[in-house]
Amino acid sequence: MQAIVQPSRLTGTITAPASKSAMQRACAAGLLKGGKTILHNPGVSDDDKAALDIIQQLGAVVEQGSETIVISSGGGVHSVSNEINCGESGLSVRMFTSIASLSDQSITVTGRGSLVKRPLDFFSEVLPQLSVQCKSNNGLLPLKITGPLKPVDIEVDGSLSSQFLTGLLFAFSAADASDVTITVNNLNSKPYIDLTLKLMADFGLKTPDNKNYREFYFPKKSIAEFNHSSFNYTVEADWSGGAFLLVAGAISGNIVVKGLDIFSTQADKAILQALIQSETNLSVKEDQIEISESSLKAFHFNATDCPDLFPPLVALASYCHGTSVIEGVHRLTHKESNRALTLQEEFAKMGIEISFQDDLMLVKGGTQVQSARVSSRHDHRIAMACAVAALKANGQVTIDDAEAVNKSYPQFWEHLQKLNAGVSLNHN
Repeated sequence: MQAIVQPSRLTGTITAPASKSAMQRACAAGLLKGGKTILHNPGVSDDDKAALDIIQQLGAVVEQGSETIVISSGGGVHSVSNEINCGESGLSVRMFTSIASLSDQSITVTGRGSLVKRPLDFFSEVLPQLSVQCKSNNGLLPLKITGPLKPVDIEVDGSLSSQFLTGLLFAFSAADASDVTITVNNLNSKPYIDLTLKLMADFGLKTPDNKNYREFYFPKKSIAEFNHSSFNYTVEADWSGGAFLLVAGAISGNIVVKGLDIFSTQADKAILQALIQSETNLSVKEDQIEISESSLKAFHFNATDCPDLFPPLVALASYCHGTSVIEGVHRLTHKESNRALTLQEEFAKMGIEISFQDDLMLVKGGTQVQSARVSSRHDHRIAMACAVAALKANGQVTIDDAEAVNKSYPQFWEHLQKLNAGVSLNHN
């Protein structure tokens, strides 16, 4: 599918989509908690659908309503299949592999697209220490695991992704870990661990003590008896998707974005810091954010703990006078594409110069963004970044593989149209 974006000034009000980070964790928690979980504002992205499919293979029953999803579970993992398919979801493969290891049956973990190229050596190194057999395809999918996982004191590397730790935290909790510590070296994306721990506590799961993101200690007390009557959970709105809406407003708009929780633990809430630093016209209220275009200045931002912000930050920097600096390039290698190089190459087509110095990305902004034909490279965040940058180009920008947005934000094109953007879709 192609998306053709005309230069446009956005107006109106829009509600940000559901967070896939929160939605997928809620699916895992609903499976492990047991009883009935009613999810309000559920996500509808491809990654969310993958998580719902996985928990059904691991023993949950899922009923989809018009505005809610009901998860019924016996608690823990009772697999009904010998395979779980994670689609293209990095969070699903990193989180659910450890959770699936709770089963005493052999389970094969599969995926598709860019996921089959993502390194998963973590499991070959860690799971055998937890009494789980693990065979991989030279560190890649498919994985074959045979549990059940048995919690013991363990030391793991947190530098590639915090999502591996999220899976272990859920699995240790469900296995009623007692007087056991997970020690983590070089943990990245700490806010996502805050999200995991808060959600575990909200669901009544046994939650470890967090000792400076270095040690996660599960005390001796046994797992709390949870009330298995219906539990209602509202999936919060997504700061990752919301960041593109906010940047779009800063570049070429006068819009109101609703639904984003300013007290959220989501890492990508940090987009507000970059917007403030670039002197965006911004009014942050408890229930909505008002944002409008202005003369923007270059910013310096550390995205090490929130690497998903690189694409919207590059779009923002394209319109900031001067050279903006974004730290944390090393976090971009194992995404849907090599995002650093993809951003450099696709934004070059629109006349924006991006260079690298060690772990820094330098974006030279303030020049006229050019009409061009670009490609998402099957990366949802590249598609959205190019679309946002196109809003003040000197002509239309055509984006190939525009359906990539379905991975995280399937309503993206529709939402831009609701904000009066000139967006047309070609389904050839």
